[in-house]
Amino acid sequence: MSGMVIIGAGHAAGQAAASLRQEKYEGPITIIGDESHVPYQRPPLSKQYLSGEQGIERVYLRPEKFYDDKDVTLKLGVTATAINRDDKTVSLDNGETVAYDKLIISTGSRPRILNIEGSDLTGIHYLRTIADVDAIRAEMQAGKNLVIVGGGYIGLEVASVGIEQGLNVHVLEMESRILQRVTTPEMSHYYHNLHEGRGVNIHVDTAVTGFAGDGSVQQVLCGDQAFDADLVIVGIGIIPNVELAEAAGLECDNGIVVDDHCCTSDPDIYAAGDCTNHPNPLLNRRLRLESVPNAMEQARVCVTNMLGGDKVYSAMPWFWSDQYELKLQMVGFSADGDEHVLRGSVEDNQFAVFYLNNGKVVAADAVNSPKEFMVCKQLVGKEVDPALLANPETELKDLLA
Repeated sequence: MSGMVIIGAGHAAGQAAASLRQEKYEGPITIIGDESHVPYQRPPLSKQYLSGEQGIERVYLRPEKFYDDKDVTLKLGVTATAINRDDKTVSLDNGETVAYDKLIISTGSRPRILNIEGSDLTGIHYLRTIADVDAIRAEMQAGKNLVIVGGGYIGLEVASVGIEQGLNVHVLEMESRILQRVTTPEMSHYYHNLHEGRGVNIHVDTAVTGFAGDGSVQQVLCGDQAFDADLVIVGIGIIPNVELAEAAGLECDNGIVVDDHCCTSDPDIYAAGDCTNHPNPLLNRRLRLESVPNAMEQARVCVTNMLGGDKVYSAMPWFWSDQYELKLQMVGFSADGDEHVLRGSVEDNQFAVFYLNNGKVVAADAVNSPKEFMVCKQLVGKEVDPALLANPETELKDLLA
């Protein structure tokens, strides 16, 4: 008996299953996931779960009981090996096949691997799954040398946990500044100072050339420099998992290509999350996003359209990052701005930076300003006087009028 089948068991899958039942779909729902866990949240892995502040139950999107109560079949610890579009089945690595009426591919992404000399030594980790973090936590003890390869958000989040747990932390970034791919020089500078002020050693223009050690890693090599390491975490970006879709003949180009209804080049197959390349009508270009809000909203759009609705996915991208006691929230892309306006105090670690283009707000970064951030999201696309934005006496919500 066929029904709705979801490949992947992350944010998008968990949301899609819940939305199908909310929208009164009564047929079979099957989630196929290659990990042994029910759908869970990834953001806490590099923060609250790594630090031990949150247990595994808190990381799950919904309790295991939810899937029983909603009659959702979970096939966990198995991998989908092929999609047969002619007979509308998914083959699994345990020999089973699952039939579908409509299919959602939410296979997510995987870490980019560093294939260099010594990269097979033990003690070198990637951070993507619960199992990854469990392995890292077992090795994180005060006084140890932790070397993080990559100065992106994941690397910096791990650095903040490492410092708080008393490790000696070095961050190695091959670009000329941390966060270079994702933010402005000013924000990079702010985070560089923040981390160094807390005791992190940041090294920019530093490319890793190899690892050395006897069985387990002892040093990270960067040309003629060497950094002592008891454990290493590599965070150099992720790669969308498109191989299954590609092998099934679906159109792929930096992700699985979907239309504004989250439908692939096959009308019975939809896709959601990190693995998709989708049009954004607000930004007038195609994007592949690595963000939770994107995965959740795409899942809802998939469900509505699979059930015969007509819903367009049109959302302004937003993201967040927790480092130490600071929450950074971002909407839009700062690179789209041609001027920026600061509101609040960088020294007090409570501020927002607005990015404007032709007088219109196109993006914003907010540090420890959650209430202001709610308004920032609504200001995107609006023409605003920069002087009013910068003035802390101005009520931001008055600018929405």
